[in-house]
Amino acid sequence: MKQEIDSYLKEQRLFPPSPEFSKRSHISSIEEYQRLYRESVEQPNAFWLRMALENLHWFKAPTKGGEEDFKGVGERAEPYAKYFADGQLNASYNCLDRHVENGRADKKALIWQGEKQEEKRTLTYRELRREVARFANVLKKHGVKKGSVITIFMPMIPELPIALLACARLGALHSVVFSAFSPDSLKSRIQDGHAEMVLTCDVGFHAGKVVELKQKVDTAIAECPTVQKGAGI
Repeated sequence: MKQEIDSYLKEQRLFPPSPEFSKRSHISSIEEYQRLYRESVEQPNAFWLRMALENLHWFKAPTKGGEEDFKGVGERAEPYAKYFADGQLNASYNCLDRHVENGRADKKALIWQGEKQEEKRTLTYRELRREVARFANVLKKHGVKKGSVITIFMPMIPELPIALLACARLGALHSVVFSAFSPDSLKSRIQDGHAEMVLTCDVGFHAGKVVELKQKVDTAIAECPTVQKGAGI
């Protein structure tokens, strides 16, 4: 009987891909990966600035990488970090528009499976962008703008990422709260963020049970004076 225990906590094995797969890959060899890794460690600001410029769409390209101070000494009493501080982009545009414009409009962007086997939904990049734009216009009509603070309290349905991307499209700050949380937990997160709007659904479904989301929101916002509106999906 073997007296030693094999440990795989420090994995040393390598599983090389096929040559055909490597040719199609963004990083085609382990040597290239190691070179990029060393660069990211030795020159992190320059490395991530280059990666950001090569892989994201910028309305204003950044010239700076990262600025960090995690010690919190001197005039700055608290740790802080800034990345690409002089650049300007939109996360929703990067997730949707650039793929539509680069020939991937009809590729699947979102595949959703509900609790029931027959509950399925697939959206292409083109379709998802249209839904996001429509909901962004709904939010605009309710006064949401750049800098608005939104709490999203929704189940795992396609409308959740649609709402999130719509907020990002408008430049609205958004906090996604797990829909299984209690009214008190939701209330504290709304209060911490000073949210002015809550996005939710009438109900959600989990393990065959109906979850009364709107009731939870009504209870929570009773003690959240910053909330001006609650929007149902």
